[in-house]
Amino acid sequence: MNIHEYQGKEILKKYGVKVPEGRVAFTVDEAVKAAEELGTQVVVVKAQIHAGGRGKAGGVKVAKNLEEVRTYATDILGKVLVTHQTGPEGKEVRRLLIEQGCDIKKEYYVGIVVDRATNRVVMMASEEGGTEIEEVAEHSPEKIIKEVVDPVVGLTPFQARRLAFAINIPAELVNKAAKFMLGLYEAFVANDCSIAEINPLVVTGDGEVMALDAKLNFDSNALFRHKNIQELRDLTEEDEKEIEASKYDLAYIALDGNIGCMVNGAGLAMATMDIINFYGGNPANFLDVGGGATEEKVTEAFKIILSDDKVKGIFVNIFGGIMKCDVIANGVVGAAKQVKLDKPLVVRLEGTNVEQGKKILSESGLNIVAAESMADGAEKIVALVK
Repeated sequence: MNIHEYQGKEILKKYGVKVPEGRVAFTVDEAVKAAEELGTQVVVVKAQIHAGGRGKAGGVKVAKNLEEVRTYATDILGKVLVTHQTGPEGKEVRRLLIEQGCDIKKEYYVGIVVDRATNRVVMMASEEGGTEIEEVAEHSPEKIIKEVVDPVVGLTPFQARRLAFAINIPAELVNKAAKFMLGLYEAFVANDCSIAEINPLVVTGDGEVMALDAKLNFDSNALFRHKNIQELRDLTEEDEKEIEASKYDLAYIALDGNIGCMVNGAGLAMATMDIINFYGGNPANFLDVGGGATEEKVTEAFKIILSDDKVKGIFVNIFGGIMKCDVIANGVVGAAKQVKLDKPLVVRLEGTNVEQGKKILSESGLNIVAAESMADGAEKIVALVK
């Protein structure tokens, strides 16, 4: 789950991570009032969307008086920002962060991720702050310094100081930078984050080390432990179909193709999308109904796929282990009848109760194309859609 920058900063403050003073605003008048309350000569007007690259898209402006705050707030609120992370459709700005300006002397990058290769949390840092870390990794990989964290002892002060020295934090501020990193790590672990990224971390003219931006993502599987984090969810930033899928514990991600996919198991879903591409088609979604789906769950999954206007055909690819093929078949038939399906449907079933499942489909009276294998099914649905 993602949250907004201002929400992430409020969380970080609880762990001793220094951030600029700021206020959230939903209207132009609220933005001006927030700037008045901050009382600094310079304030920054920042669009709040779940995507990076806001500055390059015109979503971050520096205002030197209240009139400029009003002008920038008017321009940004309601604007659709298109960045490298939003896709061509962009995201509408519905809220702003009004924040005190800083006397920035140098920008750095600090981030924490879970490294699947080492099964450890890793803190990364670079003196190339303010740019996408992917660009630094591509052009100057030697400038990304990493510290692998032992899960028993956590990030140690020694490691934090070593990182600060390695990215050339001024010597007199190394201790402040180390404290910053230790607080960031504590926030990461305590809140079950999957990513904690500060870009940029800045050193200011008055000798402070602070987070000028903050991106926190959370492990959705751990949200039951964090009711306070769940309350920060902004549904306006999410795809409506993905929101509906989450109500039924379905893993759904919308894509830009025209072949709807319903599969059980993430690995099989990925393989299904690959093989559709192989035969010249484009998947419209990733949808994993899980290993223990009920007939109701399958029916809802089917409806969600069909709610996408781009879908011109559907490929159901099920391997019944825990999931039984007859349950899937009943769900498919029930959903197809409810929505009066008029689009090509190819179904491949294999595994537990497969013969019962095939019988249910064949006796349904619906125009369902049976497939003998995953490749056969992918080839058939691509041909039917074309």
